[in-house]
Amino acid sequence: MIPEEAEPEESSEPEAGRQRRRGIYLLPNLFTTGALFAGFYAIVAAMGERFEAAAVAIFVAMVLDGMDGRIARMTNTQSAFGAEYDSLADMVSFGLAPALVVYEWSLASLGKMGWLAAFLYTAAAALRLARFNTQVAVVDKRYFQGLASPAAAAIIAGLVWFGADTGADGASLNLPVLALTTAIALLMVSNFRYHSFKGFDLRGKVPFITVLVMVFVLVFVSSYPPQILFLGFFAYAVSGPLLTLVELRRRRGRRRGGETRDGDE
Repeated sequence: MIPEEAEPEESSEPEAGRQRRRGIYLLPNLFTTGALFAGFYAIVAAMGERFEAAAVAIFVAMVLDGMDGRIARMTNTQSAFGAEYDSLADMVSFGLAPALVVYEWSLASLGKMGWLAAFLYTAAAALRLARFNTQVAVVDKRYFQGLASPAAAAIIAGLVWFGADTGADGASLNLPVLALTTAIALLMVSNFRYHSFKGFDLRGKVPFITVLVMVFVLVFVSSYPPQILFLGFFAYAVSGPLLTLVELRRRRGRRRGGETRDGDE
């Protein structure tokens, strides 16, 4: 269980006149606040038609969101407050912000259909986060059920960043953007399985080649971040249905093998 954010007491029953002091852990919640600020800034930048800055802010929120949980686990500062705060910040940074950014960049030209697609994405992100919070203690941590909201936000932000960097007119691409936004929303609430990569241990020792590969990946991404980030996270979104189909084929093969064995007996 996640410990309460309260200072330890000397006894289980508080003495008369003693006030129970409560507090929150500062370090992980600072990163969560930074992620929340980045998501809010993305909305403000999109309202000012600074779409490249808005997209970059969403990626900054992703980095900070990935750090707060790991720092909390490494410093043993997990808390119920931190978990709730992180979920609310995720809703802003990866639910509202990407929807409003892509709406301002492209979907606004479609009128009612455009803002309905943006709302569908926002609602799907909220449902995805709610399902994750209720199933976090019972699901296999190696996999996500449905596309994670940060990855979905990265696809939307990467698309907007790529379009803004190449000077593409979002209004002229409104129909493909509408289809992509709707598809990403549906993937978030789907039952497709995605690798969570939570088994990667930052505190453990790794071969030297692993560090070298990470350097090459950073150099590769830095060569053209908008296109590479968009294509990379888009490939990750496609991997969910493919992984699920492969798993279903394996199960069917096992069932057929079991039926064949029973028939031979």
